[in-house]
Amino acid sequence: MQEVGGATVDQAVHGGETATLTDMTLRGTLRTYVTATREPRYSVVFAFPLLVLYELLAFLLSQSAFAGVRNGADVLLKTVFVAFGGREGLAVFTLLLIGIGGWLVWRDARRHPERLKARYFGGMLAESLVYAALLGGVVSSLTSILLRGPLMVVAQSGGVIELPLGTQLMVSLGAGLYEELLFRVLLVVGISALCLRLGWKKPHAVGAAVVGSAIIFSGFHYVGPLGDTFTVASFTFRAVAGLLLSGLYVARGFGVVAWTHALYDVGLALAV
Repeated sequence: MQEVGGATVDQAVHGGETATLTDMTLRGTLRTYVTATREPRYSVVFAFPLLVLYELLAFLLSQSAFAGVRNGADVLLKTVFVAFGGREGLAVFTLLLIGIGGWLVWRDARRHPERLKARYFGGMLAESLVYAALLGGVVSSLTSILLRGPLMVVAQSGGVIELPLGTQLMVSLGAGLYEELLFRVLLVVGISALCLRLGWKKPHAVGAAVVGSAIIFSGFHYVGPLGDTFTVASFTFRAVAGLLLSGLYVARGFGVVAWTHALYDVGLALAV
């Protein structure tokens, strides 16, 4: 046994092994966290408070389950059901949304019967806060590079109508929930599934879905009475944001991208 810098060779070797095992354990824990929090038992449950907060705030502000100012994606999704069934159609939409979400959570929980970890939800919230804080700066920088212009930030509610703060916060929460449901879950999954059926390879199908949904997402902000006035700069800004949000959905799942979008828009509403 030899002395090396005041420590034995055995101690040095064992210390290196311990460090390696610790590193492997941390990487394994992180991989488990990332994989688990993309699954419905975490992702859907994490997004559920957004639904409750949005619908409750919307009802309190309008005293109606459908009337008053609403997020555009919410109106678009619900209008289809209301057109066929009136208020009963609205109830069907709500039950369908909660039912499908509950079924996804139940099915995933059966596959993974271990108890949910509260610290995972804390990690997802921390992730969302960080992504929301970085989103505007990253999108602005990329837009500036693409257009070779100054940095810019686009607010979430456009048009000439000034909305009260409470309404802006409600619309912001709805953007996180319903815009991500429409443009990320339905469009990304739908476009990629269509491309796969056409014989595309999975990476190409996912790439087309991310780009296509981002372009549609950007264009959606210019529709309706509260839509923005179209400019190349604002369209590019939102298209880049759509690309990043779609990429985040693919990488981290619905819950994290929904809260990231909502927190970003809430931050803009409070900053204005």
